[in-house]
Amino acid sequence: MNAEALIDPDDYQAPTTYERFVEDLRRSATAAGKPIIDPRLFARALSMDLQALAADAHVHRVTLTRAQGTEKLQGFLRDALQVLRAATDINGDFRHALFWFRNEPISTFDYLTPEQLVSEGRAQDLVRYLQSLKVGAAG
Repeated sequence: MNAEALIDPDDYQAPTTYERFVEDLRRSATAAGKPIIDPRLFARALSMDLQALAADAHVHRVTLTRAQGTEKLQGFLRDALQVLRAATDINGDFRHALFWFRNEPISTFDYLTPEQLVSEGRAQDLVRYLQSLKVGAAG
């Protein structure tokens, strides 16, 4: 295993681009020999504690370390990545998208944050909303 491929989640900082974030997640998965999103790396990039991530994904905290491949957890992480991709596509700034995801309430969705919406299983609604904003801004 290549030492460069190892990423220590405890020291991880969110990169400046979505593409780099996905590459970091891919490198972590390759180094671990598992084709899954590392929840610790994801949480660290979003300045999120593991308890909050477990609550958002509706899994027990222990799942984040002992059963990272659980479909419920991985589904939440994939949905969050999809929303972050769509948000980054609109404004071009990944770090702004991270802040938006965690903190900005959306009036169209009863002032819930994107993080809350993804936790409720409404990622597709949110992506459609973002796509409508993108079309409106372009059209």
